[in-house]
Formats: sequence, C-alpha cells, structure tokens
Amino acid sequence: MTGPAASTPSMTSAEELRKRALELQLLEMERQEKIQAREAKKHADFVEDFFRKHIGDAERTVIKRLVSKAAADGKFEAMIYSFPSSFCSDSGRAINNFLPGWQNTLQGKAKELYDLFEEIGRPQGYGLKALVINFPGGIPGDIGLFLTWEKPVE
Repeated sequence: MTGPAASTPSMTSAEELRKRALELQLLEMERQEKIQAREAKKHADFVEDFFRKHIGDAERTVIKRLVSKAAADGKFEAMIYSFPSSFCSDSGRAINNFLPGWQNTLQGKAKELYDLFEEIGRPQGYGLKALVINFPGGIPGDIGLFLTWEKPVE
C-alpha cells in the first residue's frame, strides 16, 4: 500500500544540518589556523633575515634593476627597500618627523644599506631618503628607503 507518507521525500533532520554546519565551521577554523601559522613563519623568517643576515649579491642585483628601471622610466628615485617601522629603534618616529639623525635609528639590513650608501652611493652623487610609506590605523607602518639621483636645487 502506498500512501502519501511513502511518496514524500525524506527531509534531512535539523540535527544533521547543525552537525554539518559545525563540521564546516571546524574545517574553516583549521584552514584559518594553517594560514596564520604560515604567515607567522613567513614573518619569523623575514625578521631572522633582516636582523641576522647581510645584503647579498641577489639583493644588490634587485636594487640595481629597480634603479635602472626607474631611470629608464624618467624617474629620479627608486624605493630600494622597505621594512616595518617597528624595526627602527624608535619605531620610525625620527623618520616620520624628518628629524636629523634618523639614520641612527636603523637596524639590521636597513642599517647595512645605509652604510653601503655612505660608502658607495653618496660618493657617486646619489641621495638616500627614508619615508613612512603607509599608516595602518593611523600609526607609522612600513618604512621605504629611496635612492635618489636628482640634481640638488641650487
């Protein structure tokens, strides 16, 4: 005997739907944890590289390419390096306020780049400036080091 109940398709129970929703939430949480772990590792590697390693040939080659490209585009400066303002000994305060002696707040590879500039760049007529290049939440974010070659105004 076939009645109306036999021909009605069965519905998924509310309990099964709640269970599936929880499973999806758990999968999303696991995915987010993996992303956060990957980002934390990437940041830790960057910090290690910035403070423990030296400017290598590969980085020098990239800087030369950046400068050549900017000059070919008719520009008079190129951002050759960027790093978090928190890597400065004063969290970027001197750079943000254009204070004399800002270069004394540099650390790690930024300091090494500044020293290379003094040794090689300045004698060849280049300039170097540091600027805060973004302000997340209204506070200094990243610092950009710019190599310049525009003739000074007399």
